[in-house]
Amino acid sequence: MEAGAEVCPLPIQENAAGNVYNIADLNNYDFLMKFYTVTSITSLTTQIMRPEEFLAKDLSLEKNTDLPQILIFHTHSQEGFVDTVEGDTSTTIVGVGDYLTDILTNTYGYNVYHDTSVYDYVDGKLDRSKAYTYAEENVAKILEENPSIEVVIDLHRDGVPDTTRLVTEENGVTMSKVMFFNGISYSKAKGDIGYLYNANRDDNLAMSLQMYLLGEAYYPGLLRNIYINAYRYCLHMKGRSMLIEAGAQTNTSTEVKNAMIPVADMLDRLLRGEKAYTQ
Repeated sequence: MEAGAEVCPLPIQENAAGNVYNIADLNNYDFLMKFYTVTSITSLTTQIMRPEEFLAKDLSLEKNTDLPQILIFHTHSQEGFVDTVEGDTSTTIVGVGDYLTDILTNTYGYNVYHDTSVYDYVDGKLDRSKAYTYAEENVAKILEENPSIEVVIDLHRDGVPDTTRLVTEENGVTMSKVMFFNGISYSKAKGDIGYLYNANRDDNLAMSLQMYLLGEAYYPGLLRNIYINAYRYCLHMKGRSMLIEAGAQTNTSTEVKNAMIPVADMLDRLLRGEKAYTQ
């Protein structure tokens, strides 16, 4: 697909025709771990990962269209794709965020605040070393000024070997695969990382797990394993916080935008209180 190619409409799935798991299996730690990729410096211990509790969490949200309830931002706003045009943000991860904002607003009726601030381009140079610090400072300000916001999404794209193509197909539409990412403020070497304390870690983990199960049920093949790393990644400011890796640098921007249609559907289902498992 060429840059600026038209995004293909994707029919929203009416029925959960994919993989719907039994609650007993999901409450089995060893079974559940097949949905996760955990880096070598951390561990998703049984003390941290408590599936019975996380599956039961109510993450629904009473919709209020008068005030912003969802915040989308980009710690790494300069992330682009194989067809990104220099100077054209519509072909970067920011453009993907614009598209997700549009779907959530015009299809589902949410009030969305899309922060397009640049946190990873400093003094004319790409610099990601302090991007999370800069993002945290401004996101905290946005949340203070907009206390109605309850959902926070940091939207990225992944970096993969140039020979890797993260694509799938839904109803004849080609789209990038998507990965949910959790930082758990825990290292194997030191245990809990006190200076990166996250009082909302349980809700963060519950949200990614419940969203993953919705994706498996309605859009099997779309989601990669949930990725777990040791640090915090600006996920501590709200319980309903997610870091989403949409595609990678080897995808086209159109493929990634196509993936936002099922992502928005999954998020809406979550916020309406839907659970995707059987008793």
